[in-house]
Parts: sequence; structure tokens; C-alpha cells
Amino acid sequence: MSMETKNSNEYSSKMIEAFIGKAEKTAWYQNAFSKYNINGIDTMQWNWSWWAFFMGWGFLLYRKQYGAAAILFIATIIISAAIPFLGWLIVSIVSGGYSTYFIYRGYKNKLNEVENSIEDEEKRIETMSIIGGYHSWVIWMYVIFNILIFLIFIVYFSLFVAMAPY
Repeated sequence: MSMETKNSNEYSSKMIEAFIGKAEKTAWYQNAFSKYNINGIDTMQWNWSWWAFFMGWGFLLYRKQYGAAAILFIATIIISAAIPFLGWLIVSIVSGGYSTYFIYRGYKNKLNEVENSIEDEEKRIETMSIIGGYHSWVIWMYVIFNILIFLIFIVYFSLFVAMAPY
């Protein structure tokens, strides 16, 4: 491995780590991101994430991918309403397999923006850690949201059963 390649790999690793915001997750994301770039061409690939499966749009919001989170939120509502129970499972499976790609796209967009604006490598890494990362509050918001949905479902179901003719 040439010195230039080694430096490039180190820089790339530091940028991913800065964007992800958790050193212990860097290797997992590096592996996932490498699947999305085939000889310089970005391509959507399946890459499983249990966090994305269980949290869906909440996972994307946690990772600051606002547009993808909004689209998945709306898709979850529409598909779950159209196909009760099974719709949620379908959306969860698709989310589990493809959500990491949208994090990769967010990373690539921010990487290009940072590299086009800042020349100093240390400033780039510092900037990436500020604009990347995650929202820890999303976990609590997601839990509260799902509890409220569950309570609404219980109240609705209770009213439906109470009004049913015998």
C-alpha cells in the first residue's frame, strides 16, 4: 500500500468517524459505505441494520437524515393504513435493508460540501463532527411517539368494541 493510499484511507476513516459521531460504529459504517461505492459509482445496495428495522423513520431522524426520515414517516403511515400490521412489517424490512444507504448519501453530500469549502484537513474533520453525528433525544421522542400511538389505538379499539352491536 502506498503512503498516499494509506493517508487517504486514514483521512476517509477520520471523516466517517467524525460524521457518525461514535468511534465504535466507524468500522461498521465504513464497511456499509464501501458497499455503496463501486469503482467510484454510487449504487443502492441492501445492508441490514436492526436499528433501522426497529426504529424506521426514527433511525433516520436520529442520524440527521431529515428528508429521508420525513419520506419514510409518510410512507409508514400510508402503507400501514393500507395494509394494517403487515404494512408496518414491510416498511420495517425495507427500512432495515436500505436506511443506511440514505445515511451514506447524507455523508457524501456533507463530505463534498466540506471538502469544497475547507482546505485544512483538521478543520474538515472538526466541521464534519459538528454537522454530522446524531440526535440522542430522538430515542426518547420515538418511544413517547409510539406509546401515544399505542394508547390512541387502545382507545380507538375500546370505543369500537364498546359500540359494536351484540
